[in-house]
Amino acid sequence: MKILIVSDSHGRCYYLDRAIRRVKPIDMLIHLGDLEGDEDYIREMADCPVELISGNNDFFSRIEREKVITIGTYTVFLTHGHRYGVNYGTEMIKEAAVMRGADIVMFGHTHRPLIDLSGSVWAVNPGSISQPRQENHLPSFLIMDIDSKGEAHFTLNYESDTTQ
Repeated sequence: MKILIVSDSHGRCYYLDRAIRRVKPIDMLIHLGDLEGDEDYIREMADCPVELISGNNDFFSRIEREKVITIGTYTVFLTHGHRYGVNYGTEMIKEAAVMRGADIVMFGHTHRPLIDLSGSVWAVNPGSISQPRQENHLPSFLIMDIDSKGEAHFTLNYESDTTQ
């Protein structure tokens, strides 16, 4: 199973569209918030099941703020992360995931990618697909692969074409 994980597109889907075309076929797309009204467009371009969470910039959105889903044998807590102090660390968001019985928490908000596979709960953040803040300033996303043994593997990817 191959899952594309993105966040913080902020109404700019150029790099998201490129990422989808680059990695397809995918079995699922997860967007972790700050879509800013592009939810229908994202669902259409993904051509697979889509899970969406609203972020702090998704004003008046009817999209859920948080949800717990199952991916393979994993229970996954999806949230944008801004309510859990993610700019200062993953301790609070991991505690929230434990309270929900999750093995993995996926979040955005920081615009910086993270793959933290330490402790009893894994925390992953794809960074921003449109407004990156990490040192290389490249739009980023994650691929989650579930192998034949049911184990999850995460790969950080960048879009290197910065001309629009």
